[in-house]
Amino acid sequence: MIKTIDVVSGETTGLYQYLSAAITPRPIAFVSTIDQNGNKNLSPFSFFNVFSINPPILIFSPVRRVRNNTSKHTLDNVLQVKECVISLVTKNIAQQVSLSSCEFDAETNEFEKAGFTEVNSDLVNPPRVKESPINFECKVNDVIHLGEEGGAGSLVLCEVLKMHIDESILGENNVIDPFKLNIVSRLGSNWYGKTTKESLYEIVKPISRIGMGIDNLPENIRNSKILTGSELAILASAESVPDKKSEENNLNTTEKHKKAKRLLKEGKSEDAWQILL
Repeated sequence: MIKTIDVVSGETTGLYQYLSAAITPRPIAFVSTIDQNGNKNLSPFSFFNVFSINPPILIFSPVRRVRNNTSKHTLDNVLQVKECVISLVTKNIAQQVSLSSCEFDAETNEFEKAGFTEVNSDLVNPPRVKESPINFECKVNDVIHLGEEGGAGSLVLCEVLKMHIDESILGENNVIDPFKLNIVSRLGSNWYGKTTKESLYEIVKPISRIGMGIDNLPENIRNSKILTGSELAILASAESVPDKKSEENNLNTTEKHKKAKRLLKEGKSEDAWQILL
């Protein structure tokens, strides 16, 4: 059975819950802003991502409250003072970030309510979050309103002016180590994701070459009842079928595919190819 929600015909019951639970995991922007009176605000948004490198553009989207169609203080602030600091959320501060999402009044400083330390920014007025390992100082280039009803989002286009990185999260070659960063992601309802060795794995991208594609795999491999689509994709990332280097083995097709499956799980795609050839 397939559950269908016909948005065009006005069937929107549960739409927010389904969308927020389906489009996951989402990174969280922890946004520091300031209004024209100098009141500071700190609030998390999981409708967030990076959309350009040159210029460096981050976008987050405050959504109008559904129950009373009011806007978030963050949105009000960036319309008044077109600056913000976007910090990233790690497991160490996730509970404090959740606390900051309470609907305090505009004059309340969430840095104080949630126990965060303000750090003066270099180029913008809103402060940085000391406890976050990565802070982006941004100017707000534009705000695009997507609707006027409750649940409508506004895209806040932020150009990164300066990025601050705690060196403790860097690994070899000054690359960010995902396990040291320990970032938290947002799922639906009350669910969050954390960074563990069990939850992460690597896929080597075929950037420097063009893979042959699954359609060009030998038929006996392409139609395997044992190898999954994901495993076939690993084999098909090679530019062409490799040459046979080892001696012929005595395994039958099923045994070959099972052994290749084990090798692919271990990240040994070249050895898997040799078994299959």
